[in-house]
Amino acid sequence: MQNKPKIDEMLSTLDRELPQALSRLQEFLRIASISTDPAHAGDVRKAAEWLCDELRSLGFQADVRDTPGHPMVVAHSPKGDRRPLLFYGHYDVQPVDPLELWDRPPFEPAIEDTPAGRVIRGRGASDDKGQLMTFVEAFRAWKAVHGALPSDLVLLFEGEEESGSPSLRPFLRENAEELRAGIAMICDTGLYADGRPAITTQLRGLYGEEIVIRAAEFDLHSGSFGGLAANPIQILVNALASIKDDAGRITLPGFYHGVEDLSDELRADWQALDFDAGGFLSLVGLKHPVGEQGRSALEMVWNRPTFEINGITGGYTGAGFKTVLPAEARAKVSFRLTGTQDPQAIREAFRAHIRAAIPADCTVEFHDHGASPASRMDISDPAFAAAKQALGEEWGREAAYIGAGGSIPIAGDFKEILGMDSMLIGFARDDDRIHSPNEKYDIESFAKGARSWARILAALA
Repeated sequence: MQNKPKIDEMLSTLDRELPQALSRLQEFLRIASISTDPAHAGDVRKAAEWLCDELRSLGFQADVRDTPGHPMVVAHSPKGDRRPLLFYGHYDVQPVDPLELWDRPPFEPAIEDTPAGRVIRGRGASDDKGQLMTFVEAFRAWKAVHGALPSDLVLLFEGEEESGSPSLRPFLRENAEELRAGIAMICDTGLYADGRPAITTQLRGLYGEEIVIRAAEFDLHSGSFGGLAANPIQILVNALASIKDDAGRITLPGFYHGVEDLSDELRADWQALDFDAGGFLSLVGLKHPVGEQGRSALEMVWNRPTFEINGITGGYTGAGFKTVLPAEARAKVSFRLTGTQDPQAIREAFRAHIRAAIPADCTVEFHDHGASPASRMDISDPAFAAAKQALGEEWGREAAYIGAGGSIPIAGDFKEILGMDSMLIGFARDDDRIHSPNEKYDIESFAKGARSWARILAALA
């Protein structure tokens, strides 16, 4: 309880200084740090330097670290006797195309009143500059109240997340001793769908593949060759269709090795969320859930592996009609992975399945589109319960442990390379339009996000 007066002072400071914090965020958002576009390399570095200067002004020892790609920002607070905490975010942003769909210039951020409340609109507002700055504003308030930064903080802010993080894993390996901490904090996530604060405790992995099947040397007239010559599209769809059975289970040998059922604690937490699968699907014009029989909707999107066909091309797809047997067929597919499933083993099983379906006079080639394992955090670590309580106190609702159907590879990288779990806590909302025109971040998310981190810092002290 002795931290309570300090918490109140920090929260009051954050509330009082919110206009200045929003001005700083707008300044940050004006920097067009698009990491995928070489024309914006200078802007990416400018954003890194802006962030580094901001951290130094608070008393961090901060540096812009060069990599073969865009730079990293690394900062440290003074050493002490706390459990070291690593804070991760990214300062690069997505491209803005199509520009004509923006209601205002994407790098001229503004605060707007909307029917749902006030928002700050601009590229990077939610993903991830606004979220990253909730860290920074919490650190600022801590120093203003206590006269010094919290000890034993390590900050790692990346400039290549939106371009696949090619420099991140080598950087982690080369600087492992410097960056290793007790636990990592990752802000690149969001609130639960109904606005409830949440800690993401598990992430599905991802394995992607492109398949190309070739038969005849050129497209054939179906009247002359139909029924006799191999049809690559037919071969492809037959092979892909047989990967799932009628119950929605995946048929590849050994596929479910490493898949784990939910713990009783997580099952109870997820049931309490009262997830409405039909309502969720109605947002995209659907009504009826499909998928693996005997599993709840949240299990299927957070804790069960999947196989999806992402696209198929081949033959004639233009206007009108053309009766041909195509010479070539292509498909792009992906697997979402859970538990300790091995992406490389699944790749081998998938490729063997496809090869077994290829006739003798046809060929197949594969193009790898990445593979990363799932991540699951150890919620028995007392830090999780402390953070969960702190979030509940701030938002007035009990925080939830949730999963994520997508992949955030950095959490797996921290586990594999630095040997530590991550706590994924963010304040984005489903309607923030990240990666799309008119991206926004709710002012409530920004303000209460900074207040949440101040509470979590105090709880973990």
